[in-house]
Amino acid sequence: MTKGQAAAGVLLPTLPEDLRRQEPHAAVVEGQPLISILARERQALDRANARQARTVQFYDDLTTRYGARR
Repeated sequence: MTKGQAAAGVLLPTLPEDLRRQEPHAAVVEGQPLISILARERQALDRANARQARTVQFYDDLTTRYGARR
């Protein structure tokens, strides 16, 4: 427990590992149609956006649970 946690009297839950992960760009393979690369890049963006939404939900749950103000 850190000094700040002891002073606040709140032990925060561990951030899920999934929320720390960064999404890599789609690999560019020579000779592959550009539309397939674009499709994979959009899938990667969708995964990154979903992760960001889970991060916001995690934070919102914490602020609701502990009565923190933004």
